Amino acid sequence: MPLLAADIGNSHTIMGLLVDGEVIADWRVATDERRTADDWLVLLRGLLEDRLDDVDGLVVCATVPAALHEWREMLARHFGDVPHVVVEPGVRTGMAMQMDNPREVGTDRIANALAASRKHGGPAVVVDFGGTATTFDVISADGQYVGGAIAPGMLVSLEGLGRRGAQLRKVELLRPRSVIARNTVEAVQSAMTFGVAAQVEGMVARMIDELRVPADDVEVIATGYLADVVVDECRCFTVRDRWLTLNGLEMIFERNS
Repeated sequence: MPLLAADIGNSHTIMGLLVDGEVIADWRVATDERRTADDWLVLLRGLLEDRLDDVDGLVVCATVPAALHEWREMLARHFGDVPHVVVEPGVRTGMAMQMDNPREVGTDRIANALAASRKHGGPAVVVDFGGTATTFDVISADGQYVGGAIAPGMLVSLEGLGRRGAQLRKVELLRPRSVIARNTVEAVQSAMTFGVAAQVEGMVARMIDELRVPADDVEVIATGYLADVVVDECRCFTVRDRWLTLNGLEMIFERNS
């Protein structure tokens, strides 16, 4: 029987049905803070159809408090008989945190770090390409969460540039013909593709230096729905793991259910 895992981000919500670590179906929808518990239920029934009745567990993490509140209500009202886990401070993950305030770390980042440690080993650096933020998370050789960094995501950067640049407009996230662009659209695409790739490579290199371990010993993992835009332009990645967050949520569910 499948587990339904949901990662509610600021821009999008990624949901998947998992069986023994394998994602057998997945969906990406816009995260709307105005969506009510009943709206979420209607959405789930529309996406999963008859498969929703076969779900034998649910796990959710969120960076949007309003959406998480509605999910709590939906779970209580409509899935009271189904085991479910809301990932939040106090939920057992089995991962030691070397942070000043572990409660501040996004639950999606904890799921990423846990899955990276269990699936790929440490030391590791996870780069999650979301629309609102690109996050970097570092795991030590013994599987501890060391820390990380947060940068503006590619969609946020594009939207900000289009809003504040008087002679600029929104463009599609695509790889341009070359780094040196010959028109305005490709100039923006160049910075979004090659500029972000350079940022990622530089950040990863600095993080590995601070870990004081040989670079060849570090797994550098790309995840997130926008990873495909940049990952081929980066020389630092050793693994492309599309479902890292959902796998981490499944691990947390199994530990707490």
